[in-house]
Order: sequence, then structure tokens, then C-alpha cells
Amino acid sequence: MDMQLEKVGVVPVVVLENAADAVPLAKALLRGGLSIIEVTLRTEAALEGISRIAADVPDVFIGVGTALTPDQVGLAKAAGAKFIVSPGLYEPVVAASQDAGLPVFPGIATASEAQRAWNMGLRTLKFFPAGQAGGVPMLKALGSVFRGIKFMPTGGVSAANLSDYLSLPSVAACGGSWLTPADAISKGDFGHITKLAEEAVAIVSSVRNG
Repeated sequence: MDMQLEKVGVVPVVVLENAADAVPLAKALLRGGLSIIEVTLRTEAALEGISRIAADVPDVFIGVGTALTPDQVGLAKAAGAKFIVSPGLYEPVVAASQDAGLPVFPGIATASEAQRAWNMGLRTLKFFPAGQAGGVPMLKALGSVFRGIKFMPTGGVSAANLSDYLSLPSVAACGGSWLTPADAISKGDFGHITKLAEEAVAIVSSVRNG
């Protein structure tokens, strides 16, 4: 999956309040060129939304975010999730994901956490919350030390600073909630979401393809 992340460059971070929005939202992002989606477990609609996307939009590589417990990993896999993202580095969640055969991207914010993750065999990590944890300068510092690790900065990433993060060789992709604004979802304005996805894809292309 690491190669898929680098190819796409951006992973929309989705908060679903209504499972009925899941499929049109996934299709809107896919039309915009984004084929990897993270649905966070912050709402009761999340697991059903993941299940709907897995069944109805097979071209989307759907994963779960905000996984806090091993039980949630099992529920996510049963719903059809193909990867696991968590806000922090919690070994039981990592182990449960690996036992389930799912790629897992735990969040780290310090060198100590990155070193622990490296010693657990992990080579792609979420950097969270990116803006508050030092942003681009911090990732430059971490990347210079942990040269075998790729990062997925999330939290405070937007269209305005996306190119700054993607220009770092240590960054595989960026996670972002700006691509799926709550007001657009609630209004059913999926055309706007497609436009945001297209803009992000264009930024990725300009940075990585020159």
C-alpha cells in the first residue's frame, strides 16, 4: 500500500454523520482522482458508511481512521476496511491490525515515538497533529534521522501548504479533512468535493511530476 499512497499523494479524512452520504461522497472523491479514503470512527455512521463504500465503490481503497482499540480493528475489517489509521502509537492496535493482515499507520509526534514504531517494524507513519507538532521543519528533522521511514502528515494540512509537505522526500502522502467539508456533505454538494479533490491532485502532480 505504501506505493499507492505515494502515487495518490493525498488521503481524504472523512467524518460521516450520515451513512447515506458515504457512497456519493466516495464517488465524488474518485471522480476528482482520489482513490484512497480514510473514514474516521468518530461517529456512529462510520462503520456502516465504510461497509457501503466497500460494497458499492470497489475502485476506492477504503480504510478506517481514529482506531483506538483492538476491538475497533476487528469491527473495521468486518465492515470492509483495507487499512487502519490511529491518532497515536498504541501497540495493541498495531498488533491487532497486523494479525488481521491490514496495513496500519499509527500516529507519532516525537522522535521517541518514531523510534518505537521503527523497532516495531513499521516504515510508514502518520505524523499527527502535523501543524501543532512542528509541521515541515519537524518532518525535515525526523526525516534526516529516520531515513527508512515515510510519513503521512495529517492535521493542519490544507491546499495552501500541501506542496510544502509533499516536497519533502520523507512524505509519502498527506491526510486532510479540508477535502470533505461538513457543510458540503450536509448540503449534498458533492460537485464541490470533486473540485477540491481535483485541485489536490493537481498540486500533487505539480510537485511530483514537475
